[in-house]
Amino acid sequence: MEAFERLVFHIIFVAGVFIIVLLSQAIKIVQEWERGVILRLGRFQSVKGPGLFLIIPFIDRMIKIDLRVFVMDVPKQDVITRDNVPVKVNAVVYFQVLNPAWAVTRVENYVAATQQLSQTRLRSVLGESELDDLLARRVELNRRLQQIIDEQTDPWGIKVIAVEIKDVELPAGMQRAMARQAEAERERRAKVINAQGELQAAEQLAQAAEIMGRHPNALQLRYLQTLSEIASEKATVAVVPVPIDLLTPFLASAGERIMQARGIASPSSD
Repeated sequence: MEAFERLVFHIIFVAGVFIIVLLSQAIKIVQEWERGVILRLGRFQSVKGPGLFLIIPFIDRMIKIDLRVFVMDVPKQDVITRDNVPVKVNAVVYFQVLNPAWAVTRVENYVAATQQLSQTRLRSVLGESELDDLLARRVELNRRLQQIIDEQTDPWGIKVIAVEIKDVELPAGMQRAMARQAEAERERRAKVINAQGELQAAEQLAQAAEIMGRHPNALQLRYLQTLSEIASEKATVAVVPVPIDLLTPFLASAGERIMQARGIASPSSD
């Protein structure tokens, strides 16, 4: 009797352990940002989640897929642009799984596949662009890369949200050449601005000379204004040029007086 009770106890114990193992295999919990892809005997069955659900132990297999946005860094790639300039470029790809079933059944590893595809497309697209476009039109290149990669990952259930070119590393010789080019451009702009200023000043001086030529008194007023400005400065010695136009009235008056004096003196001498 005691042996029979011991056998029953062992059977109940084994059955309890088996039931616990079955429940642990049957009860599945999926987080809010995850989905469970159910494969029954190797064939796709359904997509479940989030929350608590049951599967058939040892027959069903569940693969969890994260639906959050992945941020994937594309390592530096050696690229030769269309104008034969070697550069090193890296980028960041933002993508998300929209169809968990396709991400499991149509591609072996969707993360690695997206990364490899991003590297090859980065080299090909930038190789078709010139260096100036790579530096100045980066937004357009980002949009083009996003469209190309998204079209090719769509059969995998992947949505590429954005592609951003992070850094463009130029050779040292190219950096020096671009610095010299930028410096020459700045000097050219400075010379053009200086020439334009001199042209405008010459035009203004020509207009002022024309006005003063029509009105001689304006020159005298300008001269008196210059004297006033010199007098306001604290200078011990001031050299003041006197224009001959100011002395013309005095010279004419003195000449008339000399002529009158000669006219008066000549009769008395006779």
